[in-house]
Amino acid sequence: MNQAQAQFEDEKTRLRQRAFEQRGAIARADWADMAKDAAAHFLEGVPIATGKVVALYWPIRDEIDCKPLLTALVDSGQPVCLPVVLGDGEPLELRLWEEGQPLYPSGFGTLAPAETAPVVEPDIVVIPLLGFDKLGTRLGYGKGYYDRTLARLSKKTLLVGYAFSGQELDFIPRETHDMPLDILVTETGIRKFPVA
Repeated sequence: MNQAQAQFEDEKTRLRQRAFEQRGAIARADWADMAKDAAAHFLEGVPIATGKVVALYWPIRDEIDCKPLLTALVDSGQPVCLPVVLGDGEPLELRLWEEGQPLYPSGFGTLAPAETAPVVEPDIVVIPLLGFDKLGTRLGYGKGYYDRTLARLSKKTLLVGYAFSGQELDFIPRETHDMPLDILVTETGIRKFPVA
């Protein structure tokens, strides 16, 4: 790793620490209402054609809870898939979750459909994040799971960040492999970003 890359990684580490602190400062008493508001904004403002597959996630730690959105989509008959971690350095496997099917622990405190569930390519990817900026750059946990997953998809997907508004950072440096968000959904509304 050269000096410029080392400085870049140091800056990302500092930003992740700040993002964890900001997210951790959001009042837990407000989480449930914020999650419901974010789901309502998503359903009102993100275009989803009938039958298009939406990739969601099972929230961990103090991520905004996307279960209200997950429930609303499944109840409406919209196909939903959830990610499965296959191993370090691997892309995520996105498995279709069909109504009534159980979910199983799949690492990092997440739940996912069974191994027998169909593997699909989503049309919309709702992605958790640590932080975001006004340019639609997202800050993840640094493991690269979503970067690898998005890079291997055979079609362009709509990339939707899902977060608390309090997770905004002033600026996040972006590398060439970092895919910016198309849309950001928080409890306060929706932001759309121009294609980079």
